[in-house]
Amino acid sequence: MPAPPPPPARLTAERLLDSMTPAERARAERVEAVLPALRASAAGADADAAFPAGHVALLRDAGLLGLVVPEEYGGLGGTLRDLAAATFAMGTACPSTALAYFFHNTSASRGLLPLEAIRAGLFTPEEAGEVTAFAERVLTTMASGRWLANFASESVKSSGANISIATAATPAPGGWLLSGEKSFGCATGVADTYLVTAKLEGKDGPDALALFLVPRTASGVTSREPWNGLGMRASANHGIRLTDVFVPDDQALTVPGAFTRMLRVSRGSFVGNQLAIAAVYTGAAQAVYDHTLATLTRRTFADTGRPIASSPVHQVLIGDMTQRLQTAHLWLRRQLELETSEPPLRPKSEVFTHWRLGKGSVTEACFDVALGALKACGTSGATMDGPVGRALRDLAMGLVMTFPAERGRLEAARIATDAQENALFATVEADR
Repeated sequence: MPAPPPPPARLTAERLLDSMTPAERARAERVEAVLPALRASAAGADADAAFPAGHVALLRDAGLLGLVVPEEYGGLGGTLRDLAAATFAMGTACPSTALAYFFHNTSASRGLLPLEAIRAGLFTPEEAGEVTAFAERVLTTMASGRWLANFASESVKSSGANISIATAATPAPGGWLLSGEKSFGCATGVADTYLVTAKLEGKDGPDALALFLVPRTASGVTSREPWNGLGMRASANHGIRLTDVFVPDDQALTVPGAFTRMLRVSRGSFVGNQLAIAAVYTGAAQAVYDHTLATLTRRTFADTGRPIASSPVHQVLIGDMTQRLQTAHLWLRRQLELETSEPPLRPKSEVFTHWRLGKGSVTEACFDVALGALKACGTSGATMDGPVGRALRDLAMGLVMTFPAERGRLEAARIATDAQENALFATVEADR
């Protein structure tokens, strides 16, 4: 009797997802195949603070730029589960690439949510044509292998929202002129197309927000100066400037109120699959945890020959790191369950509240893992170009990206006590 076939090799993604469907596993295998190349270039990319240009072709050739695009539009048909699994796995290899890849995939929400809102009856028949055309253009563009950079964030701040939009869209013959500055957005100068959120001239409030597809090479588009910041240095996140950039009507979604109507059908945040960014940080934390454990169990004390990991202080540090890493995993898995379960397990307000708490809980826990690695590995591991130093910088950005944990907790408390959802976007006037 022939021996049974060996079980399939465990995928990196399976460290996050306890079970996968055959289709999910097939998509995760595509991700697994690119990890060696991502890992090989991670240190050099960090040292150069430059996104590895070859990674665009690498992910395109693997079909991964259409990971969460439905098959009917040419994509792989993945869901948020696939995206979280992918960004976690990539985060263990090259967090910068994982972060940029996450932001590319957030663009899909600008295609998927409009179509869902149409099915929900939130657009009139007269509006549905323009909305459908834009949504399908976003999805087919991604599936065709073009990298999209999603630009919403700006340096202007509003007391009542996480993201304030001052970039203005002014009517012009046959289209619109965009002017403004986007202070953060991965794949600056790398992506083929920029997906830009702007406010329509003469209008205020969330209903004034509109979306525009802008070629990277369009006249009037320039990159901001690269910044030497904390965080994932090779994600090309310095942002863009727009000066009277012309966008044709057929590359824009300017139906008044379309933005807010799309938000109504989302399961979490309209920013787009936000828990997958927490998966990037969790993957990076997993990698530095694995590195620390391997280093401390391999190295020995000169006098006793015992592994360094066996000392009481290192046992405490490893225990703390293990607890914090599991905290990140548990919050992430619960959020993923809340946002993907069918039928929904909880009302949207509860899912939203859980994310406001979860984002900070995950990113703080991940940073604590890196901090524990620094203490456990000691001065020999405290180099800026080593796994511990890079992880400490990479994971520090998670403490402030989008919002810090303290703001999330404050918003969760307000939702619980006042039954009011936090405003995600606002519009403000740009400085002239």
